[in-house]
Amino acid sequence: MVEYSETQLDKIFHSLADQTRRDIVERVARRNLTISQLATDYQMSFAAVAKHIHILENAELITKKKQGKERIICANAKAIKQASDYIAQYQKLWTDRFDRLEKILNT
Repeated sequence: MVEYSETQLDKIFHSLADQTRRDIVERVARRNLTISQLATDYQMSFAAVAKHIHILENAELITKKKQGKERIICANAKAIKQASDYIAQYQKLWTDRFDRLEKILNT
């Protein structure tokens, strides 16, 4: 199995446990957005959106870069791939188990 830093994976999965944060990651994966652009689509304060962004940034799922006076939010594919790889190892494990079970049931 692949070795992972549990603390980093914990941060990633904790961050993705919230629907708003999953939506933010999905949106910035499609295109980079400013915090203001993100905040207009949620019925919460700018400060609340900024807090979600801080949590995602702490989990390294997104990065912020300064462009003039704006902060541009970008998805971090490396962290997303880390979570995907972790899940993929269990997908393979369960697929193999189900394949073996199917063979047993069909004999």
